[in-house]
Amino acid sequence: MSTVTKAVVFHTSTSSSELDCNDDDVVVITHSKTGANCVLKQFGAHILSYQTSSGKPLIMLSKDAIMDGKHGFLRRNKWRVVEGSQFDTDDAAGISLELELKDVAVARGDGTWGSDINLNCKCVFTVKIDGNSMTNTLAMENTGSQAFDFQALLHTYYLVANGQALDQNFCNVKGFEGYLVDDKVSGETCTLGSDPVTIPEIIIDRVYTPPDGKIDLNLTIAAGADNLIELKATGDVDGTKVPVSGVVWNPHKIKAEAMGDFGSDQYNDMICVEPGLLNNVPKLEGGKISTFTQVMTSI
Repeated sequence: MSTVTKAVVFHTSTSSSELDCNDDDVVVITHSKTGANCVLKQFGAHILSYQTSSGKPLIMLSKDAIMDGKHGFLRRNKWRVVEGSQFDTDDAAGISLELELKDVAVARGDGTWGSDINLNCKCVFTVKIDGNSMTNTLAMENTGSQAFDFQALLHTYYLVANGQALDQNFCNVKGFEGYLVDDKVSGETCTLGSDPVTIPEIIIDRVYTPPDGKIDLNLTIAAGADNLIELKATGDVDGTKVPVSGVVWNPHKIKAEAMGDFGSDQYNDMICVEPGLLNNVPKLEGGKISTFTQVMTSI
């Protein structure tokens, strides 16, 4: 996929490691005009790194990450590169990966997606980069005849510069004003006022549901001093736009220490901000497609 022999992934703003690009599971995208680059794994369609043209890393990868594909079948199987999808033009560079349910090797499960159930789908994940932004698009096609309910989240760990995740002056999220907050830790709900979202003195795991009439997600993420990221997300089902929710997560000290796939001190180096299609999402009918896109831009 690339003539590059080593790919760099970032664990903190001051520590990184290299991956062997001779591994056929590793895909490196380089935008020749600007020098921006992105590293992916075909297993689980994981994005491991994105660096802007100035060399600024936006994505954090835990130093103890285990690529065993937890969660659903999309993250427990190896995706294929879509033939002819890789491109590198003056405007951008990118690639598409695909996974069809009929080709799933593991973790189809015995519930809604069990092998004895007449449901089928195909997913295509497209990554596009330029000098200061990365676009991720997940297209989900119902290739069967039976409609199904679904949710989708793009689970992104943003690298917080200088380990400043707990410093509310340097790490916060703006744009959730007026959203309904569902705190998964305390069980409480409220409507967010004008204050930005910050990481408290305990784990944060909150879902932000947009108010009536709010469809697209538009956020500004402060990820350390002089590190602002604009995040925009949109979704549709069969061409009809649907509201995009958001999740903010950080394990904090106690949770981080208990996690086997997360560095015990790396809660200082990240904030997870994930857009999601969670509420008021219609069923995906047979032959129809849902598209979910996020664009992160270093500003």
